[in-house]
Amino acid sequence: MTEYLETTVDKFTFRVAKDRLYTPQGAWIFWMKLEAPNRVRIGLADYLQQRSGDVAFATVKPVGTKLTAGERLAEIETIKTMVELASPVSGTVAEVNTALDTTPEIVNQDPYDKGWLAVIETTAWEAERGKLLEPDAYFSAMQAEAQEELKKL
Repeated sequence: MTEYLETTVDKFTFRVAKDRLYTPQGAWIFWMKLEAPNRVRIGLADYLQQRSGDVAFATVKPVGTKLTAGERLAEIETIKTMVELASPVSGTVAEVNTALDTTPEIVNQDPYDKGWLAVIETTAWEAERGKLLEPDAYFSAMQAEAQEELKKL
């Protein structure tokens, strides 16, 4: 069972799963080390999906697409904004969450489980994972950002 770091800012509660890594922009990366050691599953962190609004469409690069870290992996269209999600790792898209075709709102409803976006077969995992944030570091950054957003209201 996944454990979470959790905080409430104003009336919103944000969770950060402790079993994965994060980008500063709010993507999560789950290393599938036991089932497929060269693969990672990628999705939107709870804070990013809440801040962006209800997902209307999610377009992920198709299976077989080769990406380098930083290239666009997905576009998420919400009622508030368009989110372009960069791939946090280099590799090939191995799977895409087909549930997004008919129920893109699953990203909002279950961001850390059923709302994942893609699985990447990595080509430089050991080198690239060191550039990602541990859960505690992302949690601190996310809290600071949420507090700054609250001050703007």
